[in-house]
Amino acid sequence: MLLVDGSSYLYRAYYALPDLRNALGEPTSALYGVINMLRKLRQDYATQYVACIFDAKGSTFRDELYPLYKANRPSMPKELAVQLEPLHETIAAMGWPVFSVPGVEADDVIATLAHQASQKGFKTIVSTSDKDLAQLVNDNIELVNTMTSETQDVAGVIEKFGVRPDQIVDYLMLVGDTSDNVPGVRNVGPKTAERWLKKYGSLENIIKEADSIKGVTGENLRAAIPDFELTRRLLTVRTDCEVPVLAEGWDALKLKPQDTKRLIELFDHYGFRSWLREVSGDPERIPEN
Repeated sequence: MLLVDGSSYLYRAYYALPDLRNALGEPTSALYGVINMLRKLRQDYATQYVACIFDAKGSTFRDELYPLYKANRPSMPKELAVQLEPLHETIAAMGWPVFSVPGVEADDVIATLAHQASQKGFKTIVSTSDKDLAQLVNDNIELVNTMTSETQDVAGVIEKFGVRPDQIVDYLMLVGDTSDNVPGVRNVGPKTAERWLKKYGSLENIIKEADSIKGVTGENLRAAIPDFELTRRLLTVRTDCEVPVLAEGWDALKLKPQDTKRLIELFDHYGFRSWLREVSGDPERIPEN
């Protein structure tokens, strides 16, 4: 199974690429970047089951728990927002199941699907650039970052973070997650978090030994302990979401035949010349716009 964190790649494609536009002046950077990554993923992982998941509109349970959650992030740029609907439509026309679940993040939906699939013996590839999902990695779940070509199995997570996948939440609770505006322990960085977790094994054990940790770092640790229950809930991805698409069973995540007619229309409109020629089967075809 191949699960793609569409929201993770959406922003990165938008900001990584130049200001691409079609002949009508409509922005296409995110559209082009995400579609290109999905095409590459299908070349690299010819799985039978696929899905591209996006964040739903509106607040999530994390916003209710902590009003400052992601408060440091600016609103979605207008020129990115207008690309969402055609992006979802294009992905669906490519045959991918594409969806979101209100009240939770794309991470939670992906975690739920990956967890359930792992229990059924599926080998699951999660394509994301979000470090939070490293907590999912096990013998059946692996991460791949299409933008950097980095893959993370259990050994890869240990190499990157210095801790095991089952320690990632504890690690993030200590260092914090600045991208989501989740605080950690003041002045505790990756090296200290790694050292503590190697020595004590878990955050629970670190808390038990907090009085023996001297200096300002120990004081900061003890001051952060009352917040740990909240930060754990914020940083732990849910694996128990209700995913309506699964009401049909796992076959709902099978790759479907592409809608060639609609893809031709979309690629023509947005000026994706090489893809248009490929889908239409006409090497001479060029966009009308």
